[in-house]
Amino acid sequence: MSAPTDASIILTYRCPMHCQMCNIWAHPTRAEEEIHAEALSRLPRLRFINLTGGEPFVRDDLEEVVRVCYTRAPRIVISTSGWFEDRVIALARKFPTIGIRISIEGLSQKNDELRGRPGGFDRGLRTLLTLREMGLKDIGFGCTVSNHNSTDMLALYQLARQMGLEFATAAFHNSFYFHKHDNVITNRDQVVDDFTTLINWQLRERSPKSWFRAYFNMGLVNYVCGGRRLLPCEAGTMNFFVDPWGEVWPCNGLEERCWQQSMGNLLQASDFNTLWNSEQARQVRERVRNCPKNCWMVGTVAPVMHKHLRQPATWVMRNKWRALRGLPAELTHNT
Repeated sequence: MSAPTDASIILTYRCPMHCQMCNIWAHPTRAEEEIHAEALSRLPRLRFINLTGGEPFVRDDLEEVVRVCYTRAPRIVISTSGWFEDRVIALARKFPTIGIRISIEGLSQKNDELRGRPGGFDRGLRTLLTLREMGLKDIGFGCTVSNHNSTDMLALYQLARQMGLEFATAAFHNSFYFHKHDNVITNRDQVVDDFTTLINWQLRERSPKSWFRAYFNMGLVNYVCGGRRLLPCEAGTMNFFVDPWGEVWPCNGLEERCWQQSMGNLLQASDFNTLWNSEQARQVRERVRNCPKNCWMVGTVAPVMHKHLRQPATWVMRNKWRALRGLPAELTHNT
């Protein structure tokens, strides 16, 4: 079995936010049971590690976690609410190459409504402004489109462009990770129209990174419309997730109603390669190949886009040419 390239570490289920589309905050882990930094030294050499939660910045040992992760991968990105401004800034001073993605779900009123804490937008934006002033390069917004915030997504994208920040997107899902099973986009036409606008904007940019993000967003349109994945799912092959107790999962989109099986426990395995090549891991990959879900999340899609570059590159070249001629993008819907 080939080695993975990407990993996401769920450091905690503790979180100060009360998001409508995620119930992690209602199922917090206890600090003493969360995976220790030292255990992360068992990870293999990787291309990329995402540190997420809950809220990673509730961890008192986050600095040590980051230090260990930098021995396993050259690029580390932390997904955060930005609520703990001073902690984010202090960590960034010690690790100036760190990536920071602050989850913001809309402009001020909409964000604070969806994330359940007044002042969240102001704290997140102020943190990004400070990080930009410090000279950090790998910083930006992350926006999860749920019901009734897709128009604000467009405003956030314009704000990110004017500030020179990265802009990542997602559509909300159901899973054991989010502790949600009733997330359904009910205003699908509006969401699809707004994603289509975003796709066409991105194709008109000069950056190839934006063109490939347009392809990813086209995949979100396909997902929202109930289509089959545009690329094969290789969760548990190209990437993996580690939860706060050390369980290794192929992805964070599993649900008990479909299937849910761990590949093994990082804390209990003699070493990562033994876990990765175990019969239990092989069974999980087989179930991934037959998974009834059609998730389209960046943690599992990005490594597959790198591996199967020809398909997204062909779409990008064709639709960039259309954009140069003033034509809208061609959207693919797999049924």
